[in-house]
Amino acid sequence: MSVSPSFDDLGPDGGRGRSLTSRQMAWYRFSRNPSALIGTAIVVSVFIAAIFAPFIATSPESAGSHVDFVNRHSAPSWEFLFGTDNVGRDIFSRVVYGYRVSLGLVVGVLGVAVPFGVVLGLAAGYFGGRVEFAIMRLTDIMLAIPPLAMALAITAVLSPNLINAMIAITLLWWTWHTRLIYRIVKGQMAEDYVEAAKVAGASHFHIMFRELLPNCVPAISVKTSLDAGFVILFGAALSFLGLGVAPPTPDLGTMVSTGSEYLPEFWWEALMPGMAILYAILGFNLLGDGLRDMMDVEV
Repeated sequence: MSVSPSFDDLGPDGGRGRSLTSRQMAWYRFSRNPSALIGTAIVVSVFIAAIFAPFIATSPESAGSHVDFVNRHSAPSWEFLFGTDNVGRDIFSRVVYGYRVSLGLVVGVLGVAVPFGVVLGLAAGYFGGRVEFAIMRLTDIMLAIPPLAMALAITAVLSPNLINAMIAITLLWWTWHTRLIYRIVKGQMAEDYVEAAKVAGASHFHIMFRELLPNCVPAISVKTSLDAGFVILFGAALSFLGLGVAPPTPDLGTMVSTGSEYLPEFWWEALMPGMAILYAILGFNLLGDGLRDMMDVEV
């Protein structure tokens, strides 16, 4: 009786005689996902634009307080790809530099919120009892507060700048990661490897960070990628309301807000920065979806 070969017996080209590891299978799924590849390309291009902004910007001086009233409100052209704003600054150059602010916000917020939320989620799921009650009730309280209202209150009390915007968003963002990791850890506590580690006399720290945490990494990776786009949107919303980065520092949300005053005649002053925000968010969302399919996790 012949047995049909399983997919593990086939290489990516359909040939036999080679089995794929789980990591190779994951990469195979990712590399065959057009949306994931497009998202990766978009995210890479945004990072390249931010890192090499001085070399990509056609008018680097437009990132500051430069004015050029001769070219004020110029429409998009080969000289000014995205047009110019109300004081003659090149919008394309300001968008490129604006990505630096947006990505700085992402790194600052998620660099603090993700580790903090993960540690709290691990502790709540592992220890249970009073620790779980205290952490999860605090999380529920923070989740009950409207995020934008909380951020507006914080940035209104403090002076509007990038650091304070990061503080405002970080105070709310850790909650989602705490809930996610708590749910995963509670589901893993009954697994044999956890019981084996306890029987072997492993410390709480070892079980939490050497046994449980690695099983949470795929979900953390997907959630962080998806969150990056939301952080950019959240930061742009604060800047649009005048509580983000102070001018003349180029910020995408501030540019949309300023450009909206000249709609519809000078449409490019609001549309181009808005499209830049959409472009970055789309990239992170597509990348997150691709990672989710690759790692086969739910967040």
